[in-house]
Amino acid sequence: MPEIREYELFEIREPVSQTIPFVYNSPHSGRIYPPEFIAQSRLEGISIRRSEDHYVDELFSAASLLGAPLLLANFPRAYLDVNREPYELDPRMFDGLLPPYANINSLRVAGGLGTIPRIVAENMEIYARRLPVQEGLDRVESIYIPYHAALRRLIARTHVQFGFGVLIDCHSMPGNVRVAGSNARPDFIIGDRYGTSASADLSRTAISILEEMGFTAIRNKPYAGGFITEHYGRPARGLHALQIEVNRAIYVDEGTLEKHTDFPLIVNAVTGFMRQMASYVDQFATDTALAAE
Repeated sequence: MPEIREYELFEIREPVSQTIPFVYNSPHSGRIYPPEFIAQSRLEGISIRRSEDHYVDELFSAASLLGAPLLLANFPRAYLDVNREPYELDPRMFDGLLPPYANINSLRVAGGLGTIPRIVAENMEIYARRLPVQEGLDRVESIYIPYHAALRRLIARTHVQFGFGVLIDCHSMPGNVRVAGSNARPDFIIGDRYGTSASADLSRTAISILEEMGFTAIRNKPYAGGFITEHYGRPARGLHALQIEVNRAIYVDEGTLEKHTDFPLIVNAVTGFMRQMASYVDQFATDTALAAE
């Protein structure tokens, strides 16, 4: 695989000075598709883009203006998914044997959505043929590992500076997602791994802010948070991780990927949400529900 320099893989949009104990992360909004990847794929055009969290980096772009760093991927999720374990790999995708430390039996691998995905949304196969094992391992080494190293540095720095930290992992979800047992469509879903990755007060506050803004917001179902939320959320140590899913139907045409005319209004709403979350955390910064015990 051609060498890709780190600054081309992802961006860290830093504030002039970090003034709030938040780190924002957008791991699935990347839309720079390596030419060699396109050559390997049986998909093209909009089809290959179905797994993107469309424009989520733009929805949360005000993070640095509010005083928090924003980490965002430039590489697409279909090429490599950093919201997985580093080696959740499907042996059916590769020529050759995977190393013994690869997790080949996870539910995500079985569903085609491992660290190197086999499908994009709507169950469309990405590759026309098998990949060399070494290429898969190279993607992990050259992209996944540097990305998570950057994320860990931001979280650690925030924790040291403020005594605690809040990671907001930013995603989008398909417009056809419905609340279980009803036809209600949530505009936002807040995931905290069923209370294990963040303070319950923090999750409830996020839901309350969104509802007061007029949105439908629910907690954990059907998206409770992925590897990033689970891996970095350590509430007992003062490290909280929330996943936020934004319903794509409220800001983009999922067929054409064209932004709705009121896209700026959704950006403003998300900015307001970030501002109110920062205000809440500032007010209760010494609360043992947020700070490390």
